[in-house]
Amino acid sequence: MTVLEKISKEDLKEILNKGWMTHDAMWFLSSYQTFGIEAANNLNRSAIGLMSALEAKRVKKALGMEGVEIDSTEKLQRFLQGAFDLVIPKFMKTTFSFPNENTIRWEWEKDKCFAYVGIKKIGAIDKYQCGVIYRVECWLDALNISYSMQPKVTGCLMHSTGSCAGDIIFSFDSQRDYAVQTYK
Repeated sequence: MTVLEKISKEDLKEILNKGWMTHDAMWFLSSYQTFGIEAANNLNRSAIGLMSALEAKRVKKALGMEGVEIDSTEKLQRFLQGAFDLVIPKFMKTTFSFPNENTIRWEWEKDKCFAYVGIKKIGAIDKYQCGVIYRVECWLDALNISYSMQPKVTGCLMHSTGSCAGDIIFSFDSQRDYAVQTYK
């Protein structure tokens, strides 16, 4: 029996996500040490934007939604719940929910956001630009979903307010054109 036959899907998801998040953290640390926090933030957000567009397509395919336009709350919830099931392991200590027809709510356990903990350790939390919620925003951009953030996430909410929680309000009334953006 091989390791893949012995390990549960949940344990496999944990180990793969921990490996990815460790790579992501070391990449950010290396960028920060080499170029400074402003460049590291810009590079990180640019990479997230580029990666998330591809990731959204891959998630749609994995969910059997390839070629399906996300044009209803039901389809968006199906996509996001599937994406969250695939990419959010238990160690991230977060929840995403759908409290009403056009709202996605996110919340991290107090002081448990992995990015907050890691960036605080390297001494750059006061200038860190959140990449975690930005990844979800980039999925919505790639899916051509109109949305607004409450609150608007720029820095680190855990650092600036003591908690990381908010709502993404979306609508299907005013679809917009999306082009991959890079940040300089």
